[in-house]
Amino acid sequence: MNLNPIVHIQKLPHGEGIDLPFYATTHAAGADLRAAVNGDVIIEPGEHKLIKTGFAMALPDNYEAQIRPRSGLALKNGITVLNSPGTIDADYRGEVGVILINHGKQPFTVSRGDRIAQMIIAPFVQADFHAVAELSETGRGTGGFGSSGQK
Repeated sequence: MNLNPIVHIQKLPHGEGIDLPFYATTHAAGADLRAAVNGDVIIEPGEHKLIKTGFAMALPDNYEAQIRPRSGLALKNGITVLNSPGTIDADYRGEVGVILINHGKQPFTVSRGDRIAQMIIAPFVQADFHAVAELSETGRGTGGFGSSGQK
């Protein structure tokens, strides 16, 4: 029995010749996404750009896609996903794009077919929100922003 969700992928005209999302290893959680750019795109230090992937998709109900950075790009070049993780909702049908930012010291070149990010497909639940006059008490209470690490 296969419990993997089915994600329908539509390759867009400018995505011809670009691999669809794929898992590079047997146990990879993230599917690699490739750049569907025409010509090189230079991202200067401190600059961010939207990089298209050349595909749109239909996720099953109650699933999302999370777009996350590639660790090698982050370590070697200071390149990351600006809104990490980016969320793609199940009802979105437009092209998947990745907002890359250059935190490095050198310009970074994105070329057609480069692996630019990874995509995680994950289930989610939607909560029912109820307004109440008071919340239940806990040992932590209202302490936040590092308060649990204090003695």
